[in-house]
Amino acid sequence: MSVTIYHNPKCGTSRNTIAMIRASGVEPEIIEYLKTPPTKAQLIQLIANMGVTPRAILREKGTPYAELGLDNAQLSDAVLIDAMYNILF
Repeated sequence: MSVTIYHNPKCGTSRNTIAMIRASGVEPEIIEYLKTPPTKAQLIQLIANMGVTPRAILREKGTPYAELGLDNAQLSDAVLIDAMYNILF
């Protein structure tokens, strides 16, 4: 089994997830996304591979989510992806 995690070493949830993966006996491929960001096309593909919407993976805490009005239900997936990409990279 192959597991890839896009990781932020400052994020406790990310560190805990790596620990759980390793505890299962798998050594994940770790990509520090702030050092090696995905392209916008890769971000879109990752979201599609997860089978979720961009809104489902938006993080509210510790981000400019509210200031940018990303809680607006009228925003399209494309707008949300643009916001994610532009905030991170």
